[in-house]
Amino acid sequence: MLVIADEALGRYGFPNGHSFGPDRLGAFLAEYRARALDSRCVARSSRIAGDAELLLFHTPRYVEYVRRRSADGTGTLDEGDTPAFRGCYEVAARVVGATLDAAAALLAGEARRAFVPIGGLHHAGRDKAAGFCVFNDIGVLIEALRRHGLRRVAYVDIDAHHGDGIYYPFEHDPFVVVADVHEDGHFLYPGTGHEHEVGAADAAGSKLNIPLPPGADDAAFAAAWPAVLAHVAAAEPDFIILQCGADSLGGDPLAHLRLTPASHRLAAASLARLAERAGHGRLLALGGGGYNRANIAAAWNAVLEALLEA
Repeated sequence: MLVIADEALGRYGFPNGHSFGPDRLGAFLAEYRARALDSRCVARSSRIAGDAELLLFHTPRYVEYVRRRSADGTGTLDEGDTPAFRGCYEVAARVVGATLDAAAALLAGEARRAFVPIGGLHHAGRDKAAGFCVFNDIGVLIEALRRHGLRRVAYVDIDAHHGDGIYYPFEHDPFVVVADVHEDGHFLYPGTGHEHEVGAADAAGSKLNIPLPPGADDAAFAAAWPAVLAHVAAAEPDFIILQCGADSLGGDPLAHLRLTPASHRLAAASLARLAERAGHGRLLALGGGGYNRANIAAAWNAVLEALLEA
């Protein structure tokens, strides 16, 4: 089991008391060590992704825009949620590098499962930042996996917020199978991910959105989950990505679901078993959102334990 969670990666976060602060990794690591999970995992350092890698998904104009804002450290990268700060280009590119390296280890057979807690930045678009996400490491990874010659990739998202930065760029793309369980967009940013959004053109039916009402709990998640597993299994993906945002747990300040770590454990364990039945075992989990530090520690370590034990 590979984990990429070094101090440099943890610097991805925004200053001045921002909800997505640079203390999020520390919350995970304290519990990770308390449960002695560090003794059961292989650690690897993160690296900064190069421009050629970022450009697999992002436009040259946007990459250069982030570079300029990173140099002067002023303003915001979107309408206000995602502030610029000095060095934001480098730390955001490091998240991409960590995700790419974790996936490369799985493809090379160096590990069958991997976890990158500061990853899963699923709101950034090809040409814009959004929702605390500067670069979309998942989007870059999907484009890299396409060039690796895989037949199909599955992206499963249990973050409270809909993964709009993956759904819409790949809405017409049958290479990417999506299953996204999230709080109903009528009540939560970004306001998307409705049940009728199932992909388009040649990719019609390849996407599954399951919006949950505010207050939905583990029982509601468990009732929805078989549809996710059936959707992913039918696609027979060569690689599975799990975005396991902790903001779907009860008590998160930015969302209204009431899951417990049991739902994250269910998702991780069942997807790991699915990957094993597929014969490749490749499952990459990415931390995603989460703004209650105790929830981050509990949910992400539940995912990690499930991946170790499944």
